[in-house]
Amino acid sequence: MKYGIYYAYWEQEWTADFIPYVKKVKDLGFDILEIGCHNILSMDDEYLTKLKNTAEESGIRLTGGYGPDKAHDIASSDASVVKAAFDKYEAMFKKMKTTGVKKIGGGLYSYWPVDYTQPIDKPGDLKRSIANMRDLADMAAGYDITLGMEVLNRFEGYLLNTCAEALDFVTKVDKPNVKIMLDVFHMNIEEDSFTEAIKLAGDKLGHFHLGEPNRRPPFAGGRMPWREIGDALHAINYTGDAVMEPFVRMGGTVGTDIRVWRDISNGATDKQLDEDAAKSVKFLRELWG
Repeated sequence: MKYGIYYAYWEQEWTADFIPYVKKVKDLGFDILEIGCHNILSMDDEYLTKLKNTAEESGIRLTGGYGPDKAHDIASSDASVVKAAFDKYEAMFKKMKTTGVKKIGGGLYSYWPVDYTQPIDKPGDLKRSIANMRDLADMAAGYDITLGMEVLNRFEGYLLNTCAEALDFVTKVDKPNVKIMLDVFHMNIEEDSFTEAIKLAGDKLGHFHLGEPNRRPPFAGGRMPWREIGDALHAINYTGDAVMEPFVRMGGTVGTDIRVWRDISNGATDKQLDEDAAKSVKFLRELWG
């Protein structure tokens, strides 16, 4: 298993210079830096090539996350919205190729966060999303990219809330580069059992996000049953990526979008955040191997 962390742990805005984080996460004991793929659209190829080279020289692999907005929803009944989504994805995939990112995960099958003031047509949206995801998967395959269907809690999404729903979705899409993506933060809300959900995903599990229920990095003595979760991953012979996605700071677009309304970091400095992340990955390596 390879261990990673999302850059936004340290940020209050989604926009960021990723290059300094490559060395940071390497020094802290990680294998992977997860970046925001929405950001790279505004970055020139010279910068992205430098990011790729820096990661390769440091022995760090880059993965990507993305939450499409409502104007780029492949499940939409509006053909112009779907076209805009495909156009944006193609531009993003080109940038990902330049950057060396071969995996992107999130609510790619819909949009995030969902606007629940609007009517919800889950059956219709699912049908459109499955059909359009087949085409998106073929486009992504041309860039050697795997797509992770992140299972989200009911407050952030409605199409895929459980692993069972995600399994049905990826089975119907039936493309080798479309995988299930589980996140223990969302699982803690929606699943009856961490173990059973992970085992249900089986070899279709393509990416795994980690964090405590309050979105701190994993730690010994936390509320998440980390040994149980690790045992389940070993039971399905999961050798993929386990990426922390902690959010602990208020303020900015990150704090607003993630709904961080109190300082979960307890006033931590960047140095203290670094120390917490290093302890966290050491804890998981020792517990899970």
